[in-house]
Amino acid sequence: MTISTLDAPGHDAEAGTRKLPLRLGDFTTDRRVLLLMALATLVGTAGVGAAWVLLRLIGLCTNLFYYGRLSLENLPISGSPLGWMTIFVPVVGCLIIGLMARYGSEKIRGHGIPEAMEAILIGKSRINPKVAVLKPLSSAISIGSGGPFGAEGPIIMTGGAIGSLIAQMIHLSANERKALLVAGAAAGMTAIFGTPIAAVLLAIELLLFEWKPRSFLPVVVAAAVAAAERGLLLDPVPLFAFTGSVTVSPTGLAGWSAVGLAAGLGSGLLTAMVYASEDFFHKLPLHWMWWPLFGGLAIGLGGLVDPAALGVGYDNIRHLLAGDMTVRAIVLLLVVKALIWSISLGSGTSGGVLAPLLILGGALGALAGLVLPHADPGFWALLGMAATMGGTMRAPLTATLFAVELTGNLGMALPLLTACGVAYATTVLTMKRSILTEKIARRGHHITGEYHTDPFDLTRVGDIMVRTVDTLPASMPVVEAAVFFSSGEHRHKSYPVVGEDGRVAGMVTSADMLDWSIHDGEEEATLGDMVEERDLVAGYSDELVGALADRMALADTGRVPILDRAGGRLVGLVARKDLLKVRTRRSSEEFERSRLIKLRGS
Repeated sequence: MTISTLDAPGHDAEAGTRKLPLRLGDFTTDRRVLLLMALATLVGTAGVGAAWVLLRLIGLCTNLFYYGRLSLENLPISGSPLGWMTIFVPVVGCLIIGLMARYGSEKIRGHGIPEAMEAILIGKSRINPKVAVLKPLSSAISIGSGGPFGAEGPIIMTGGAIGSLIAQMIHLSANERKALLVAGAAAGMTAIFGTPIAAVLLAIELLLFEWKPRSFLPVVVAAAVAAAERGLLLDPVPLFAFTGSVTVSPTGLAGWSAVGLAAGLGSGLLTAMVYASEDFFHKLPLHWMWWPLFGGLAIGLGGLVDPAALGVGYDNIRHLLAGDMTVRAIVLLLVVKALIWSISLGSGTSGGVLAPLLILGGALGALAGLVLPHADPGFWALLGMAATMGGTMRAPLTATLFAVELTGNLGMALPLLTACGVAYATTVLTMKRSILTEKIARRGHHITGEYHTDPFDLTRVGDIMVRTVDTLPASMPVVEAAVFFSSGEHRHKSYPVVGEDGRVAGMVTSADMLDWSIHDGEEEATLGDMVEERDLVAGYSDELVGALADRMALADTGRVPILDRAGGRLVGLVARKDLLKVRTRRSSEEFERSRLIKLRGS
């Protein structure tokens, strides 16, 4: 008899189950994380290169579409000599994207982050090489032809694709591939915005779906490498420097919260507008390849009303933070940008959501600042930017640190955290899903944004096992056992077979009795004789329930004997119903309410 307990450190690749560590500790991470961290340095460098290429492609496309020349010069769309004919530029650009998606890869549609999340959750972190090429190209065409998008979503998808491709060239598990995919995404975001801490937080809040050193450390390495190398190719200073200051007071706290509430409600409205647009396009009697054409038409018409709403719009962010925009310009930007962004994104064009959210949130905050207490120019716009991002993406910590790093102003941390927290609370209570997860849910997949420690990994087998166990003696003849199972005496479908020394010889089931009864020559055998050649799935009282549950699932067994490590004697038994008690205990901690301290007279 072989006792199967997987009692060795690491992971059984063939069995697909966890092995029990020799010594339990706070983390399960082993030295393979060093390999992932080494690979993450390569991923970080590749992310910077991809960001540089994407930004240059956007400049090239802008020059081609609006100025008719081959140049990388950073020119504004509003200076185009085409005049009213610029209305057709986004139409052409979006039509090209539709064709690329139809005949290249459908994964290039949209803003990139949901596609990265989907690859992680259901695609075993494998991204097609075509996506790494077509996503930045399609985004450059979209933004360069006037699309009101940001470069961060595409570069997150592109960086993730690079990390995934590097991982696919090496013998790695799906979770190890995930670590490198997310590391690439963080590197890309860091390269675009110069925000390594926010990029790491984005990975934690949106992409990793876990909190383990195995995945966290490679992301940190990639973001740090990207931040260090960014200055070699891109501007190393904060992208949107802000020198304002703030005084902490109850009045200020109320104002920060008011901006957060407005941003949270605005987040819900923007999300509803995007998916209402998508629903509209789904009703059209046309192939989805043609939808971006109509999104491009909306962009072109919006550009005639307010050219500032076209493109990435980083200048708009600078003007909002400087506080030098008129109320009319802010209102026009808010309305036009929101409409053309939601329509074009719903049509399936390619581009990011982060920069548009900053602009829309900044405009909302600037307008709210008209009735809020006086503050430095651009202060309320900054809070609106971060709060709208945090509420819409359900990533309040990312949004807070993102704004701090973008502006280089650590003094804004408390107001930003307050506004982002209120916006996050508002969207959590008013929206079932975020702008990112709604898209995935519409494809039939459910994502939860709440993560907690697995109760199976907090509970030892000894805490749930049954200590008084019904057993059968190894010396019992098969004939007597058959009588026992055919009578009403037995209460279980399987029993441990125990020898005179207390050691478990194996497990016998009612199905075994049926099988043995149709074979001649088994009448004189004992239960010990029949089970001694079998592998025994067993556990130990000091191991964690999670490891035992994996083993039971793999062996498809509902009852497992628990052995004494010293002598291999039976000390208990765990059945499936005992595993369910762990879940019941967790549920009771969540929903059962009681008053533990009662005040006198209450």
